[in-house]
Amino acid sequence: MAAEVARSAELGDDKVSSEEESSSVTQEDSSALKRVERLRKFRELHLKRNEARKLNHQEVVEEDKRQKLPSNHEARKARLEWELKEEEKKRECAEKGVDYHRAKLLEISAEDAERWERKKKRKNPDNGFSDYAAAQLRQYQRLTKQIKPNLEDYEKEKEKHGEEFYPTSDSLYHGTHVPSQEGVERMVTDLEKQIEKREKYSRRRAYNDDADIDYINERNAKFNKKAERFYGKYTAEIKQNLERGTAV
Repeated sequence: MAAEVARSAELGDDKVSSEEESSSVTQEDSSALKRVERLRKFRELHLKRNEARKLNHQEVVEEDKRQKLPSNHEARKARLEWELKEEEKKRECAEKGVDYHRAKLLEISAEDAERWERKKKRKNPDNGFSDYAAAQLRQYQRLTKQIKPNLEDYEKEKEKHGEEFYPTSDSLYHGTHVPSQEGVERMVTDLEKQIEKREKYSRRRAYNDDADIDYINERNAKFNKKAERFYGKYTAEIKQNLERGTAV
């Protein structure tokens, strides 16, 4: 009886020790798993920090580039992209044998057309003659709007001259450009059109021999015409009395 009790006591002690060992093993495993999980999270945070640092550096570099660009860079870029699209559209219409202006009008909505018409009615670029400088500027703007650059020739010249295509204060490219024969002929044709148009509205007015001579030179004649236009109806009676000799 006593032996059985002693044996059961020994078995109980062995069971307790085995439970303690298993619990210590599970605690060590859980702590190891936690350590591995923490190391993994730390590694992920480290990678994210490096990636954020790299992106911030790239953004700083891009912002510095944008600040060094001219203020109208975006507008010029959009304008060039639009011109390239227009040239591509013209080329496609030419290949298909379709009128470019007609194809472009088909793409315009009714709302855009009405808005442009209202804008045209509000805008009146011809304000009349103010001085010769303004008239010369208006003619210069009208002539430059008619200029259509040849992008193919532009690219050829750019490839031919390389870095000298954009001259600086130290370059000798300025003044060495020789225009093509086609460009010279286009300039001559344009000048002939200007001369022909100038002859139409610059012709000298015919002289009227029967008109009264009340001036001493050409400048005085123009002044008298202006005075007659503005004050003629007020001085008509005085002039008639002077001619009749009945003026008081």
